Amino acid sequence: MNIMLVLAHPNKNSFNHAIALRIREGLEAQGHIVSFHDLYEETFDPVLYGDERDLLDPLVRQHRAELAATEGLVIIHPNWWGQPPAMLKGWIDKIICEGVAYRFNTGDDGSGIPEGLLHIRSALVVNTSNTPEVRELSAFKDPLDTIWRSCVLAYCGVQEIRRKVFRVVAGSTNAQREKWLWEAERLALYIFR
Repeated sequence: MNIMLVLAHPNKNSFNHAIALRIREGLEAQGHIVSFHDLYEETFDPVLYGDERDLLDPLVRQHRAELAATEGLVIIHPNWWGQPPAMLKGWIDKIICEGVAYRFNTGDDGSGIPEGLLHIRSALVVNTSNTPEVRELSAFKDPLDTIWRSCVLAYCGVQEIRRKVFRVVAGSTNAQREKWLWEAERLALYIFR
């Protein structure tokens, strides 16, 4: 299976990086073809210009083509203020766009329900958080789940959407992190079997 893996964390020593590498290694060991994108390492430009600069950017063209052709998607990022990092939000705006991920029927001015264009069978979103689950759910209602499940992926036709949150990362032990890495890899291998 062709799988696109997108990582959005600026610190190469982050737990997000460790998760991404473990999932990538596990999927490749199972024979999957993984297109790995560390948005910060690639210096992806998250600013949506709305003009020719977006269309001429070779990285934007590459990511759009890969997304259109991929069968599986993995997105890994921290929970920052109940949102993805700005880098990833810019990636969504530029890559998961009309004509690539969805379209409107002829005559629809954009106010109707779009048709999803993605051929992604399954998507996995992995988040890290320093907010305990009880507080997250009672105070914030898990906005990342709404963003990924309802506002982005289902909108583009993705049927199976899984999300895993590892928390509380701050103060976690090496043993706990190793257990989480194992869980992340096992989950990815299960989803993309």
